[in-house]
Amino acid sequence: MSYIHHYASPLGGITLASEGDSLTGLWFDGQKYFGSTLSGDPHEKDLPVFEHTERWLEFYFGGKVPDFTPSITMKGTDFQKSVWEILLTIPFGQTMTYGEIAERVASQRGLSHMSAQAVGGAVGHNPISIIIPCHRVVGSDGSLTGYAGGVDKKQWLLSHEFSVR
Repeated sequence: MSYIHHYASPLGGITLASEGDSLTGLWFDGQKYFGSTLSGDPHEKDLPVFEHTERWLEFYFGGKVPDFTPSITMKGTDFQKSVWEILLTIPFGQTMTYGEIAERVASQRGLSHMSAQAVGGAVGHNPISIIIPCHRVVGSDGSLTGYAGGVDKKQWLLSHEFSVR
């Protein structure tokens, strides 16, 4: 069973999702691929993981670098999960390009090359925004290409992080 919880952020409403013990989704309300990990008819419920995630978000939006991560469960293909694991290594206030991520995935899989576009697809389908920091991924020229929550939110999140560093 899926559970949801709503959070009011400086960028608008955020919906959190869980199946009980760990976070399975965090989306800006109305973003592309919203609710991609929800199953059935989700119920609103207060859960410890939602309280822990709200605390993380309060630190983050309050200008502090969170020193903990809520329990998360990544729901996706093995390829998507490998990309999302790399996203988790991008430090607060820093960025990585789609090409750099593609090189790391290729290296992990023993391949000579990996498509940056395939990586972009996996990044775009990240169901746990902000905590799995897909907003920290930029084009090869540093451009803010795409973000399921909207490029305006991506720009705000990066500016926020750069100002906190």
